[in-house]
Amino acid sequence: MPKRVLLAGLFHETHTFLDGTTALADFSVRRGAELLEATGDGSPLSGALEVATSCRWTLLPAVDLRATPSAIVDDAVLDFFWDQFRSAYERERRAGLDGIFLVLHGAMACTSFRDVEGELIDRIRSLPGARSLPLCGVLDLHGNLSRRTIEQSQGLIAYRMNPHTDARQAAVNAALLLDRILTTGQQPVSVFEACPLMLPPTATGTADEPMKTLEAMARQAEEDDPNLAAVNVFAGYSFADTYDTGLSFSAVTFGDPEDARQSLRKLRDYALANRQLAHVVERPLAECVPRILECIARGRTPIAIVEPADNIGGGAPGDAPTILKMLIENRIERAAVVLNDPEAIGALAGLPIGRSRRLRLGGKANRLTDPPLELEVSLVSRSDGRFQLEDRESHLASMYGVRIDMGPCAVIQSSGVTILLTSKKTPPFDLGQLRSQGIEPEKLSAIGVKAAVAHRRAYDRVTKESFTVATPGPCSSDLRIFPFQHVRRPIVPLDQIEF
Repeated sequence: MPKRVLLAGLFHETHTFLDGTTALADFSVRRGAELLEATGDGSPLSGALEVATSCRWTLLPAVDLRATPSAIVDDAVLDFFWDQFRSAYERERRAGLDGIFLVLHGAMACTSFRDVEGELIDRIRSLPGARSLPLCGVLDLHGNLSRRTIEQSQGLIAYRMNPHTDARQAAVNAALLLDRILTTGQQPVSVFEACPLMLPPTATGTADEPMKTLEAMARQAEEDDPNLAAVNVFAGYSFADTYDTGLSFSAVTFGDPEDARQSLRKLRDYALANRQLAHVVERPLAECVPRILECIARGRTPIAIVEPADNIGGGAPGDAPTILKMLIENRIERAAVVLNDPEAIGALAGLPIGRSRRLRLGGKANRLTDPPLELEVSLVSRSDGRFQLEDRESHLASMYGVRIDMGPCAVIQSSGVTILLTSKKTPPFDLGQLRSQGIEPEKLSAIGVKAAVAHRRAYDRVTKESFTVATPGPCSSDLRIFPFQHVRRPIVPLDQIEF
């Protein structure tokens, strides 16, 4: 008999230090058969659908919600998800259920629950008959995981790469694990180990230390112990004020749980012994300008000017005008930046292509960024802002699949700088974003990039140099500036700890 598996997704990375809230209207919502529309789109959800087809499950799609990283989430979002999930569960349970598969992030927080994933799994386990059902799923590498989330599940598997080029594959692996449980009847155990260390996003790239060695150690542990189905390294998401924020590790084992715990403790010990590798603070932009100008003068172009403090993929609004101002003040022509500024797009309404207007750009969405920059601009083009990813394994595919909607867009120019204005903040993780608007990145002298690490797969292919700079914004790599109240203490770098 085909195995009957309930499928659902709830995906958000929550920046709890931002003003305002993220409402249900900010989420894309799929219900029932609409989840099947993700087939082949490169997302984690598509990976689960792949396995469901190959393993001939009777798939029971419930609901999928996802939104761009942003402020704390309204309780109404969790309430809506839970109503949809519970209704699907109760309906399908009458015909029998064999398992549950979840597509989660791991760092979602709402007004009443700072650990949404833990709350969700608690609720699922309280449903009639659900306590004994195998529960597997996929998680983002940046999850802030709790013990209750891990230890009440049979097989949650994290992405192993940042940029997240393996998000679909991680979901495939988790779904195959669920199929193994369903077909063999073997029941694995999940174990968890927290670590009193927070990493800024700029320290979470898996090509860099400490994540490079931690991931290598995790893969070696899997190879050495055939009972270990998965060892997960969660780099954490440091802009979330929750008890569980920080680096953590988990493992799924069909063997002795104590052996698995020993493997996790080795990872924890390495991370703490090498905690100085996680101390990443960028040089101020002003200090980098002479070197930027030198590279341009020598023809070492294009260069990327990377701005983690306004990292859209980390929850920032993506409208800081700091890089734009520097480009104009230093008369750097053939440069480009992207600003998320729906107000500026509205102010261009009715302006004919090729005509000019005075415009206030950026600096409107967050008190920590520089104020708006007023410039005379000429309108180059307008579009609906839709494009398809050039790279189906882009970090952006892990969030949305391959079809991206930036909302209504406009391309403008000022003093030789090209500015792409979007009305929906869109992480700069795929060069199709620029090319779809007629901007060829290879022909530019400099490109402002609002990211931390996830842009590298796209931009490293075309840029000759890259400068990661400190600017004002809500995603600073200096974690000591944030007013943490709920995080487990003591924790590095907020506290001095002797190990």
